[in-house]
Amino acid sequence: MGHDHGPPGGALSAGGRHRRALAVAFFLTLAYAGAEVVGGIVFDSLALLSDAAHMGTDVLGLGMALAAVTLARREGPRQRTYGTYRLEVLAALANGVLLFGVAVYVLVEAVLRWGEPPEVPGLPLLLVATGGLVVNLISFRLLSSGAKDSLNLKAAYLEVLGDLLGSVAVIVGAGLILLTGWRYVDPVLGVGIGVFILPRAARVAGQAVRILMEAAPPGLDVAAVEADMAALPGVAEVHDLHIWTVTSGMDAASGHVVAEPSSRPTEVLEGVLALLDERYGITHATIQVEEPGQRRDGHEHPEH
Repeated sequence: MGHDHGPPGGALSAGGRHRRALAVAFFLTLAYAGAEVVGGIVFDSLALLSDAAHMGTDVLGLGMALAAVTLARREGPRQRTYGTYRLEVLAALANGVLLFGVAVYVLVEAVLRWGEPPEVPGLPLLLVATGGLVVNLISFRLLSSGAKDSLNLKAAYLEVLGDLLGSVAVIVGAGLILLTGWRYVDPVLGVGIGVFILPRAARVAGQAVRILMEAAPPGLDVAAVEADMAALPGVAEVHDLHIWTVTSGMDAASGHVVAEPSSRPTEVLEGVLALLDERYGITHATIQVEEPGQRRDGHEHPEH
């Protein structure tokens, strides 16, 4: 006896529930990055163009996250039994790798500049960083709630957070340049931002890989779930239990439950599904209820 509880085709993923906030953050960041490019060309400012490139990585990351969430909402071909939810995880992995690459670049560039620090104009840098801070604060606020639910939004949120802290650091640095003219401010800030970003980028990429490997959700003890299922009334044995994450906020499970001879299979099934849902938050479960002595392939074998 099998049961599929809550087919994912009709559900919104965690990322999908925050699509509007992600879209607003994307277009805000895109508009400001474009303004920086125009300002850099008009004023012949390398600092503005460099900051525009930094914002451009956010635009790319947010754009990939938004595209993944949008595509995941569409119903795919029948062969894609879980739709396109995994696109969100792939986008999170790509964002993590991208963020890691940017952090490495910032560190390398900071080291190269340490030997001969450039003269960075303080006032244009201050004005641009202040504008960037306002945009990043808005985007940060929009994405903060979704980052708790979706790995995809968490990757985008971390990109915005890194840029927000970078804007704060650049504002402080621009002030120091205006007051003291110290040329080492730029490479010092670069090292600080790079060191901040690296471990967070690695963590996001690692979480995405964990989902793609179909490992159990972090913090969930599969052995404990199996023991709880086996302790339910009417359950004699539990085997072949698998628990994995389809995308952030959507865990799934499958397994086989051997019912006791005196139990009713329907009641056993309902009890198992209720346990998975209420105690572990797993709403997408396929459970096979078997009679004593029945093999997984449906053949009978003698009791020993």
